[in-house]
Amino acid sequence: MTATPVAPHRTSPVAVTGVATAAVASVATTAVAALGHAAGVSLDIGGEPTPLPGFGMLTAVFSLFGLAIAVGLRRRARQPQRMFVRTTMVLLALSLVPDVIADSALETKALLVLTHLLAAAIVVPALARRLPA
Repeated sequence: MTATPVAPHRTSPVAVTGVATAAVASVATTAVAALGHAAGVSLDIGGEPTPLPGFGMLTAVFSLFGLAIAVGLRRRARQPQRMFVRTTMVLLALSLVPDVIADSALETKALLVLTHLLAAAIVVPALARRLPA
């Protein structure tokens, strides 16, 4: 009996980049939130404190959602890179709406917006570079 060779499993460069940037963005947003809080910015929204790990967790979840969008567009779109950037910019703009209308102090809103922009600045260009133009 002869063994059938098994092709080695290759991980997509998009997937590797997506997971890596999700981790980097999660650490970065948590660090910015911690620095803001240490500088006196309240993390309370609607009278409830936002736990610092929540910044990293939500960043990771939505970054991986962005990765799923990138993978889907890579398979189905004629111009995946362009469509990914356009889609993520629309989603980024929509993600800022709850921050702006949140029941929180102005500096808290600014910190929330900053963390969204920071995460997008890390994840979107890195994933876009891995997609065909």
